[in-house]
Amino acid sequence: MKNFLSLISVTILIFVGFISCTKISEVLSSPTARETYHKEFKNRKAVIDKWQSTYSNATLDSIDVNLPYSEKGAFSYFQNKIYTYSFPLQRGISFTAKVSLDSLQDRVFINFFKKNDTLWEEVLSNNIQENTIIYTPKENGEYKIIIQPEIASSSNFFIQLHISPTYYFPVAGKDNKAIQSFWGNPRDGGKRSHEGIDIFASRGTPTVAVTDGRITRTGNRGLGGKQVWLKESLFGNSIYYAHLDSILVNNGDRVKVGDTLGLVGNSGNARTTVPHLHFGIYRNKAIDPLPFVYKTKSIQKDDFSKSFEEDYLVIKTARANLRSGPSTSNKIIANLFQNDTIKLLGQHYDWLHIKTTYGKVAFLHKSLVEKLK
Repeated sequence: MKNFLSLISVTILIFVGFISCTKISEVLSSPTARETYHKEFKNRKAVIDKWQSTYSNATLDSIDVNLPYSEKGAFSYFQNKIYTYSFPLQRGISFTAKVSLDSLQDRVFINFFKKNDTLWEEVLSNNIQENTIIYTPKENGEYKIIIQPEIASSSNFFIQLHISPTYYFPVAGKDNKAIQSFWGNPRDGGKRSHEGIDIFASRGTPTVAVTDGRITRTGNRGLGGKQVWLKESLFGNSIYYAHLDSILVNNGDRVKVGDTLGLVGNSGNARTTVPHLHFGIYRNKAIDPLPFVYKTKSIQKDDFSKSFEEDYLVIKTARANLRSGPSTSNKIIANLFQNDTIKLLGQHYDWLHIKTTYGKVAFLHKSLVEKLK
């Protein structure tokens, strides 16, 4: 009887282990949105291969944009359009990409890459039911995003590429305009550089916790004068508040984001300056705190108009400069000439995102083109 019970127990353990391994295997092998979409075309291989080839080519190309960036345009039933953008991201921000469509049925595929040395490594893609991705970089770097509509998509679109700070602003009632001294500014006649930012406010203005955490040190010492150190988590950042007028927390206190830690002052080596908060972040060494708290306004759909409805336009000037991004500060990467035809991909304010007849993707100003006659 004892052996029989042992046999049953072993059998149950094997069965449970098999079920668990199966579930883990399903999670690990869960298909991507692209892989799921491919299965819909198992009997139309040529169609899906052409769509995939467009994507593969796009991984080798991109245009440069500054964030926040938005673009308005239309996917075309008869054209296989694709959108590729490159930009830098800094540690301390949260990046969001969102594609809004007029059609509820049409789908888009979003693939996000980080540059490692000379190679692009995919780090994130969207779920097939969602048109948004959110990513928080752990380090500064170059990134690329590819946005591709499904085959035969026909819908107006609005692309939003936006960044937001991961921390709350450290001085109550203040914003970006109160930051008047930045990371790397010279100090003591150039003998050292500024390892933080200075946020100016009236004496007695509350300084607040930018994130949940624990107070690890308080006191009145050194260059920082009255200061508070906030530890984000066991392995998180150490956050430094200096030149305070008053300290309102104690060592070991647990605080929530928005809790008051102290009051703005000019203690320490700031006693000859107007009141301000020196705000710093440390993780093994000092890191630039600005991206963690700097708020960037997103661009909304109504912020700019759509100048052309047509898919194809023609150069109307004797010569037109094509640029790597939507600004005269972006480098010229090619030229077109009067009566050359271009394919319109989208519009960013007064700049058109275009593709030439020989496959070059670039920007040019809308004043340089007109409708085909």
